[in-house]
Order: sequence, then structure tokens, then C-alpha cells
Amino acid sequence: MASTTAFKDRNLIAVIGDEDSITGLLLAGIGHVNEHQRKNFLVVDSKTQISTIEAAFQEFTQRKDIAIVLINQHIAEKIRPTVDRYQEAFPTLLEIPSKDHPYDPSKDSVLKRVQKLFGE
Repeated sequence: MASTTAFKDRNLIAVIGDEDSITGLLLAGIGHVNEHQRKNFLVVDSKTQISTIEAAFQEFTQRKDIAIVLINQHIAEKIRPTVDRYQEAFPTLLEIPSKDHPYDPSKDSVLKRVQKLFGE
């Protein structure tokens, strides 16, 4: 089992979301820009390319300072194969609803894994 010291530096939340979700979370204080000018959020709109979303997802899941990655569920659908392949415990991946797209538990990759574990 990994020691807790391996996770002590994970103190940020990263977000991939629509403008409303990002704005709300930034107002709540999650925004961060590190010394390399790398942000911990990506605003996705209709012009954002899938490759940009996937690149941000890969970056956020590989960074050692991020503990949780939040992604709007409708955006996770755009990169579903990448999201479904992600199996790591840290950073934890959570799919969240947005103002215009309600949460659908049947699409949540984490919930699917839990159901599979319990044989449902």
C-alpha cells in the first residue's frame, strides 16, 4: 500500500467544464495558476476541439498536485473512451452535472465500475 506521503502534495481540484460550471467553481476559490503558467481548469465551449479536451484530461490526471478532477458529464461523453480507460485512484475523477445538462447515472464511469464490482 502506498504511503500517505505520496499523496500529501495533492491539494488542488482540476475542472473541465462549461463556462457556468467553471465560473462558479472559480468564484468558490478553486482557481490556480502554477509557476509554469499552467491552470487547473479548462473552459469548454462549442468551439473547443476534442483533442484539446483530451490533452487537458491527460495533463490533469498526470499532475502530482491535483487530488480531484471534476468534469461535466456531457463533456466526459465527448471523450468517453479516454474517461473509461482511466482507472487510477489519484487524482479521483468525478463526473458532475451542469446547468443545462442533468446528471445521468447510467453514463457515469465511476458508478459503472462500482456496479460491476457489486455484480449489478
